[in-house]
Amino acid sequence: MKYDLVVIGGGAAGMMAALQASESGKKVLILEKNKRLGVKLLLTGGGRCNLTNNIPDYRLMAKSYGVNGKFLLSALSNFGVLETMDFFESRGVSLKTETSNKVFPKSNSANDVLSIFIKGIETSGGEIRANAEVADFILSKNIIEKIILKNGEEILANNFLITTGGLSYPATGSSGDGYRWLKDMGHIITPLRPALAPIIFRENFISKLEGLSFDNISITLFLDSNKVAQEVGAIIFTASGISGPAALNLSRFIDFNLGRNFSLSLDFKPEHSKENLDKKLIEIFSDSNKFIKNSLEEVFPPRLVILFLNLLGIDEKLKANSLTRLKRQKILEIIKDFKVNISSILGYDRAMITVGGVDLREIDSKDMRSKIVSNLFLAGEILDIAGPTGGYNLQAAWSTGFTAGKAIV
Repeated sequence: MKYDLVVIGGGAAGMMAALQASESGKKVLILEKNKRLGVKLLLTGGGRCNLTNNIPDYRLMAKSYGVNGKFLLSALSNFGVLETMDFFESRGVSLKTETSNKVFPKSNSANDVLSIFIKGIETSGGEIRANAEVADFILSKNIIEKIILKNGEEILANNFLITTGGLSYPATGSSGDGYRWLKDMGHIITPLRPALAPIIFRENFISKLEGLSFDNISITLFLDSNKVAQEVGAIIFTASGISGPAALNLSRFIDFNLGRNFSLSLDFKPEHSKENLDKKLIEIFSDSNKFIKNSLEEVFPPRLVILFLNLLGIDEKLKANSLTRLKRQKILEIIKDFKVNISSILGYDRAMITVGGVDLREIDSKDMRSKIVSNLFLAGEILDIAGPTGGYNLQAAWSTGFTAGKAIV
């Protein structure tokens, strides 16, 4: 049998493309080397499947992915957030929008999302093969003639779609095979690194804050003394650094491939200007019967207060009303500009996505077709597109997968 489309990789983008093509009457085969489709999908949103972010304006949505977001304009204009939400709800999955515009199934079950694709592909005559690992591609000039599986089986098709994802969550089967295949075919693979991962600091004192969380904090990333990016949101301190949405989002911009020096500035009170916060400090330090430690604990957790005072060399039992203006200014400064140096971010086993991938200049954004191999399409995380946490990366997968599937039809 010769298929109209063979999809290699049963993740979000691959399943969306396979469903679009099979429901249009094409002979479709989707290959997945794991025991089942959608293994990584089932982990998203803590198993609840944060399937998109409710930003209806596709142009605004594209900006969320940074410079490379321009590549998604065509795909998002055809199948953006509204179309994605309608797609799932029309197939029986009711949705809800939570904090930060994150969209989840009302059932809080990623299985409900996955079942749509499995049922839809099979019902429309598509073929799903699990435990099927690709060994090689056979090309003639700039056309793929067939693929060879690890068991020696040869599979022919008119079109091939690679949606093997990146290197993140290797336990789900993400081994980077797609990058190797595409490089062998002549594609450029931009430098790869883990992202949406916890950030690790050089300073050992940070362990004293382990477990403390903040819902609203401003974090600015610096390369040497140059500002790179800024995030405002929730974080949690770990034994060696920080995690949480704001930290994970900043990790996309930390690139140690060139041996660079990155640092962070944390503003624990971004809702207050320095002037307003100084007035608040004067107010809380006005009680003559309190030690400075007790006064600050009205605003901050005790462990953070103790760390602040120790780093500044201020006696925690100093009477609050005897604090000099100079020492108050030092406290103000550490609250608004708490500096730490970054040693690394955690690796692919803790990263949600991979930054880098197939050079977007080699892909036609209107149909996801390779400009190097004429019957090859690419979608999902294998592309050099990285969005913030909160459903953005799944939206990129849905949009690029839909675009590829429709293009083949």
